[in-house]
Amino acid sequence: MPSVSTRSSVTPWLFLTPAFVVIALILLYPVFSGVRLSFFSYSMRDFAVGADPTFVGLDNFRHLFASPHFRNSIRVTLTFVGSVVALEMVVGLALALLMEDEKLKGLRLFRTLFVLPIMIAPVVVGLVWRFMYHPSYGILNYFLQTLGADPVMWLSDPGMALPSIIIADVWQWTPFVFLIVLAGLQSVPKDLTEAGIVDGCSYLQNLFHIKLPMIGSVLLVAAILRLIDAFRALVVIFVMTYGGPGVSTEVLSLHLYKTAFTAQRLGRASAVAVILLGILLILSATLAIRTLRSERR
Repeated sequence: MPSVSTRSSVTPWLFLTPAFVVIALILLYPVFSGVRLSFFSYSMRDFAVGADPTFVGLDNFRHLFASPHFRNSIRVTLTFVGSVVALEMVVGLALALLMEDEKLKGLRLFRTLFVLPIMIAPVVVGLVWRFMYHPSYGILNYFLQTLGADPVMWLSDPGMALPSIIIADVWQWTPFVFLIVLAGLQSVPKDLTEAGIVDGCSYLQNLFHIKLPMIGSVLLVAAILRLIDAFRALVVIFVMTYGGPGVSTEVLSLHLYKTAFTAQRLGRASAVAVILLGILLILSATLAIRTLRSERR
């Protein structure tokens, strides 16, 4: 008979096995199927008539990297993701530092108001900001005209469309970072910050040498979660610009959608998905490794 120690080490894995099976069926199998399909030529027409995919090797990837349209979508995606994650982390941290004091009056009301944008559906967010950016009836141009300025073509100007979408994303998802960072700040032991004050530390010294190092892992989690979600951004951009004007706001996820459902090239769309997954894994791993090394030092 197996020993008690053996049974105790095996029992947790037996309870976890059903969860692993479910994850493998729901998550891993579609990933492997998408990777496999990226090496085949397959279209909606082939799917409709029941034709088998045609193996083409790396041709889908060669076509993508030779396409200026695809390279532009990578550039737009990296610009969008880098901008929104950086702005949301900075603004979210600043708001959390302003509201970490539990003695502030109206703190619960402010927190509730900050959470509201997260609860709004992305389709609604896209429509609301599209109306706000309207060149004739939008509230932003209305205020500009009251100040004597000319109206701005927020979503029609290729130079303004992407910054306008970045503003909408920052508005919606900064509260997410704010809540995570605020929880991390409130978990910092008060005796550490009070000891720093007694030793003569200024507010900035207390912040950079005590608070931020203590919540480094929290900041890492918030950054990775926003990084992953920003790469998947689709609905708001779809509603606001559909990648336009031209392809100035066409991120990789929207390029994937158009390749799959407009051009109806499922194999090539799977190749886009594989590249998107690879970029995301590399950036997330790099961010995690650098943060862990800095915490060890």
